[in-house]
Amino acid sequence: MALALIFSGQGAQKVGMGKTLCESSASARELYDQAGQILGWDLKKISQEGPETELTQTKVCQPALFVHGLAVLAALQEKGKLPEVKFAMGLSLGEVTALTAAGVFDFVTGLKVVAERGRLMQQACEKTTGGMAAIIGEERAKVYELCKEFDIEAANFNAPGQIIVSGEKSKIAAAVAAAKDRGVKKVMALSVAGAYHSRLMEPARVEFAAYMAGVTFNRPKFTVFSNTTAQVVSEPDQIRTALIQQVVSSVLWEDCMRHCAAAGATEFWECGPGGVLAGMARRTEKSWIVKSFAEFNDLPA
Repeated sequence: MALALIFSGQGAQKVGMGKTLCESSASARELYDQAGQILGWDLKKISQEGPETELTQTKVCQPALFVHGLAVLAALQEKGKLPEVKFAMGLSLGEVTALTAAGVFDFVTGLKVVAERGRLMQQACEKTTGGMAAIIGEERAKVYELCKEFDIEAANFNAPGQIIVSGEKSKIAAAVAAAKDRGVKKVMALSVAGAYHSRLMEPARVEFAAYMAGVTFNRPKFTVFSNTTAQVVSEPDQIRTALIQQVVSSVLWEDCMRHCAAAGATEFWECGPGGVLAGMARRTEKSWIVKSFAEFNDLPA
């Protein structure tokens, strides 16, 4: 087996995440406790007990998903159920989780990076009026046409026929209203705090770049694909540039998955709540073997 680890992005979070991991795995519990000390607030409590309104805040859910993904990994290792890993990648913030799993950062550094990323992105959301919408069942060319006409951007290419657009709320609303007249089969506005992966995140990108200048990067222990290009990133400076640019760039998730499979991945293990990435994988290629691990009971016996 050539194993690829895949890590969740924002939107996968749900109250209760990590509960059985902490109850049943000393390694997972240790990560949650360490995270609380580093962040200065009780990540474990908010993850497991909510309230949902707090967990869904960008500055909270990004570190929550980061810790959860690595807690799943720690529990797999503790049980002796983690085969040799060949590849890793993550959706949006999950890319930081993947890089940490690959040894580019240690846990403390990765957590600080993702916490700062979440803080800056939430700040950018609060200073702008952004929105996002999902376009279902369309080719990329038609989505690009719609983006050009309404001055919005393609934020996520998740799977064939599942594309997310992002931009100023009024422009997203206009695009949603006009989509049917343009022959778009299905489009729906999303309930989000801002316009992620668009130019409205530029203030966050600038400040994140300044922060990342002081962060030390190692070469990854296994092959990691970047959201921004769907290509392999291995040199520290290349990884830094990709992570900074990712804040305002399209997430080429479908391409990442296809390139990883083409590079030899035979099985994908999703470390994160909800099975969101497994669903996207099934839409992309039904023959792929994808397993989702969210809690301790999901882990191989």
